[in-house]
Amino acid sequence: MHFAMPPRKTSRPPPYAARNNQTTSLVPPTLRNLLRSKPRAVAGAVLGFLTLLWLLGVIGGGSSSAPLVNIPKVAIGSGVPVVIVTVLNPSANPAWVQKIKANREEYAKKHGYLTHFPTPSQYPLNNAPTSWARVPALRHAMTLHPGSTFFWYLDPSALIMATDLNLEAHLLRPAVIEKHMITNAPVVPPDSVIKTFGNLKGDRIDFVVAQDKEGLAPTSFVVRNGEWAKYFLDAWFDPIYRSYNFQKAESHALEHIVQWHGTILAKLAMVPQSLLNAYVAGPHADGGQYKEGDLVATFPGCDKDGRDCSREQQPFFEILDRKRQGYN
Repeated sequence: MHFAMPPRKTSRPPPYAARNNQTTSLVPPTLRNLLRSKPRAVAGAVLGFLTLLWLLGVIGGGSSSAPLVNIPKVAIGSGVPVVIVTVLNPSANPAWVQKIKANREEYAKKHGYLTHFPTPSQYPLNNAPTSWARVPALRHAMTLHPGSTFFWYLDPSALIMATDLNLEAHLLRPAVIEKHMITNAPVVPPDSVIKTFGNLKGDRIDFVVAQDKEGLAPTSFVVRNGEWAKYFLDAWFDPIYRSYNFQKAESHALEHIVQWHGTILAKLAMVPQSLLNAYVAGPHADGGQYKEGDLVATFPGCDKDGRDCSREQQPFFEILDRKRQGYN
């Protein structure tokens, strides 16, 4: 049996093929293929679009009577001018801890400042040395006191001795900073190739720190509240630096970011030790040894190598007691 050959197709098809389904003609071919082959993808895209609209408030209550929560922004300068931050180890001698607190609180009360005394366990140090806690402690204080202008970190190895000196008038006013800031000097003495800028203005400074004989001395330093300060503290507390085996932990990490991040160096004022962080003993810079009338007396390393801060500081507590009683 022979079967007929299929009809030969014309070499000239009509310009428009006839459509049998009127409904199908309303759907573009690309979309029709997508609907046929990827229904789940289409459903996911639609769901994602609706979710986006809901998040933007177009759907899901954007026009409801319930108002959105509006957290007011606190203006910097509307709060107390200075917050003193000291991180205290809860395992330290309780009597000594109370003396350190009283030293800060009495000074703060006299000048209208506030204090903040957190512990290292409050922060995610991830096995880094507890001395790192000073960095998130400052961020914590900024969150608690967003209207304050300056945050002064003061290590428990330091005592405020010249209690009549107002920190702002003593150091933080722009004209005073410009007068005392050390310019064109190596960040890490004696021969660091990175030097402090020589043309900075006092009103552009957001970070004030002293330098001892070996480098920056972050046992006493001041940060001005603002977005830059948050960036600076976050950069300093980066997990990479905390996990890196710096010999002096956060101190060497600070020197690193100051030298290799121009945005930090451009906000730095390095001042003489006698203004902010005079050493009773230790590797002080020229003129950096504590003398009567200096704001701060620091006992560097008194909490290490078997030393005892409470014992070393006791003669200075006695000096403060005599001043409090009205005689030298």
